[in-house]
Amino acid sequence: MSYKVFIDGEAGTTGLKVASRLALHPHVQILHLDDAVRKDMSARLDMIAKADAVILCLPDVAAIEVATAANDMDICLIDASTAHRTDPEWAYGFAEMDAAQRRLLASSKRISNPGCYPTGAIALLRPLIKSGIIPADADITVPAVSGYSGGGNAMIALHDAGDMAPYLAYATDLKHKHVPEMQLYSGLNKAPLFMPSVGNFYAGMLVHVPLHARQLVMPISASAIYDLLRDWYADSALVAMGAAGANDLAGQTTMAVDALAGRNDMELFVFANQDESQFWLTARLDNLGKGASGAAVQNMNIALGIAEDTALV
Repeated sequence: MSYKVFIDGEAGTTGLKVASRLALHPHVQILHLDDAVRKDMSARLDMIAKADAVILCLPDVAAIEVATAANDMDICLIDASTAHRTDPEWAYGFAEMDAAQRRLLASSKRISNPGCYPTGAIALLRPLIKSGIIPADADITVPAVSGYSGGGNAMIALHDAGDMAPYLAYATDLKHKHVPEMQLYSGLNKAPLFMPSVGNFYAGMLVHVPLHARQLVMPISASAIYDLLRDWYADSALVAMGAAGANDLAGQTTMAVDALAGRNDMELFVFANQDESQFWLTARLDNLGKGASGAAVQNMNIALGIAEDTALV
């Protein structure tokens, strides 16, 4: 069976990556809008009406405008912006969050695609909080680094012009727009301290959650945390446990930030010191793959009743 899909914002960073994935999709025909009318709302709504699913790869304000204009249309909208991620009228598009979430997405007409950083943080935190290992009122810190493509066309242009620093910490006002969804879907009852940064590489992401044993509700070993996460994602085609020590440099375990660049999966890691008084949890993904375009295609597949990893392997 073939489905028609319209990407509103196809010329943007995420839109181009969605299009490249859908070009390989055996069940999808992409509907293209002429550049001359790509900002014309009437033309866009006409295209939306012809589609089985629409992926919005737009800034927040523009995504809200389109969603409002298409409010009465019986069409599956997948919004890749931040605009609807904590809106209870929209299903949050992290299918692996738990079994109920995948079922919700399969029956939803309005799906908000997760942020790249929250995808990693939620993947690590939610199973531990819901299992009673981390208390919901814990003081959680989430340091993370992303490739510069996460900043969209503006940051890509900055890099290409040679004007980007090798490494940038940002959102030092502690108001990053990903924090609300990170808190809500992790199950925390207060905001984590989020410390994002961007490096001088195109794509890839490491999201870390450092923990002290005294922060946990009960004593637990690193292997038990590993097993809990492994079991939580056992049925997932796109989330798996990474092998500790798989990347070794002079006897030190390392994690290359770009190891999954160009891919749509995510790896989770669990490390600890010798007496297991400290833990270092990490999610590794491509900020443009599982963190953006790959997730959008996965959510589209689920909503259309297609195997969720189609065109994503």
